[in-house]
Amino acid sequence: MRFTCNGQWLDLELSHLVVAGWTGRDQAAIQHHIDELAAIGVTPPSTTPLFYRAASALLTQSPRIEVVGTGSSGEVEPLVVQAGGRQWLGLGSDHTDRTLEAHSVALSKQICAKPCAAQLWDWDSVADRLDQIVLESWIDEDGSWVPYQQGSLSAIRPLGDLITAAGLDSLARDGAVAMMCGTFGAKGGVRPASRFRMAMSDPTTGRSISHEYATVTLAEVA
Repeated sequence: MRFTCNGQWLDLELSHLVVAGWTGRDQAAIQHHIDELAAIGVTPPSTTPLFYRAASALLTQSPRIEVVGTGSSGEVEPLVVQAGGRQWLGLGSDHTDRTLEAHSVALSKQICAKPCAAQLWDWDSVADRLDQIVLESWIDEDGSWVPYQQGSLSAIRPLGDLITAAGLDSLARDGAVAMMCGTFGAKGGVRPASRFRMAMSDPTTGRSISHEYATVTLAEVA
């Protein structure tokens, strides 16, 4: 994949993609969400946080993805990229099939493409203020952009802890590795949309990264 960082091209051969789940710092809120999902048939996680594996080819910078049926939706997440002893912070959407999620969370993570922005920030440039970084998303509803998610990384477990727990150093021996690191609750509830817009901003410097993609629905043939 080709990214940009500090105005320069960064070409990476991605070998592993990890999707971290249940990464909130508020354990009571996590348990509440687990109970809510269990009520609709979603199996509780074996531990929290949990690190799902997905095919590296699912990570895409395309402005369009294709999904089967109408039961999928996006969610904005910080994206950690590591290769050659270096780390970067980026922006991605853990687009997930919610219908399949009730059967298997792991399979629901694998079935959809994971859109990401083409721009990365050098890790050292934000490492001292990661908790201040803000992520937001919007969905297209009836032709208007509606706020969907908003939060800072202070609501997510420290990214350094997730990097260690996921074993990224070991995985990076095979090549570049990327990890999505969790998200925030959706305003008005989780729901699908034909277009999804997301942004990550650094209040200290005023710089930001954004990405937008459309979801094309394929017929669900039985």
